[in-house]
Amino acid sequence: MAIEIWIAFAITSAIMLSIPGPTVILIVSYIVGKGARTAWATAPGVVLGDFTAMTISLAGAGAVLAASATLFTAMKLIGAAYLIWLGIRLWRAKPDLSAIASPPDATDNKKMFWNSYIVTALNPKSIVFFVAFVPQFVDASKPLLLQFAILETTFLALAALNIILWAVLVGKMRNLFARPKILSRMNKAGGSFLIGAGLLTAVSRN
Repeated sequence: MAIEIWIAFAITSAIMLSIPGPTVILIVSYIVGKGARTAWATAPGVVLGDFTAMTISLAGAGAVLAASATLFTAMKLIGAAYLIWLGIRLWRAKPDLSAIASPPDATDNKKMFWNSYIVTALNPKSIVFFVAFVPQFVDASKPLLLQFAILETTFLALAALNIILWAVLVGKMRNLFARPKILSRMNKAGGSFLIGAGLLTAVSRN
């Protein structure tokens, strides 16, 4: 793979990952509620979710989803319902300042890991996006498996770095939100974004 192609892929991926979406919103809500250390649980979930979506895409399932309206709709609705459910839970959550003062326990870590994984992996648009995005940086005249491995490893590394950067940035601003009223507004704002993302995913035609 030519170095200039890899650099173009890395830059494009970094820009795409930095744009706040359902995954980033969920991660930020955890950081505000329980601190930057939550990234140790959420980052692996995000990376595994992206790995799942990319692997499925590169294996050809993305083309099937794009071609099958029924299958695409079913997966889209599952992902949308989960986003809405998380949004409602976040909206209804009461500010817990004790959680800010204490690190998350093992149960919290498991929940955050799986929630991060599911939100990232169960996004049908991501799968279709990877199908349309990755081939632009692939040379069909060269072995595909190695190229796919390089591109997927690059994207996953950038995804992990993105979560860490968000954790550092929001972690430093966390004291600004250590008040019940502010935290409640953050919960409602984050919940609204998640619900909105779920509704937009559900009604999207492509």
